[in-house]
Amino acid sequence: MKIAKENIGTANRVIRAYAPGRINVNDVLLTRSFVLAADALIEDWPPQSFEDLSFTQLRVALALKPEILLIGTGSSQRFLAPELQAQLTRQGIGVEVMDTAAACRTYNVLLSEDRRVVAALLMI
Repeated sequence: MKIAKENIGTANRVIRAYAPGRINVNDVLLTRSFVLAADALIEDWPPQSFEDLSFTQLRVALALKPEILLIGTGSSQRFLAPELQAQLTRQGIGVEVMDTAAACRTYNVLLSEDRRVVAALLMI
């Protein structure tokens, strides 16, 4: 699905389109999990499946100092283990978990509101 909006705030990195197996960030085609913020793109983020997701893996996203952390869980919404959710909650940030397609859309909306959002996205 193409979701490009030509002028989203002053953000540098916008999700332009997504489909199973690929997400376009600006002009970069990504085919593996990644972490995204307005001013950062971390390609080839190690967890490639929901089962690989851990607090250690999410530290990369937390280091970007998000106000809101979006976690895209792939093609369907999955919920974090209570221990992992508690660890994230203790960081003092908002955490939203949703399927990756919804996380792509939500990322752009929050970015357009000038929110400090970071998306940790498992590939669809």
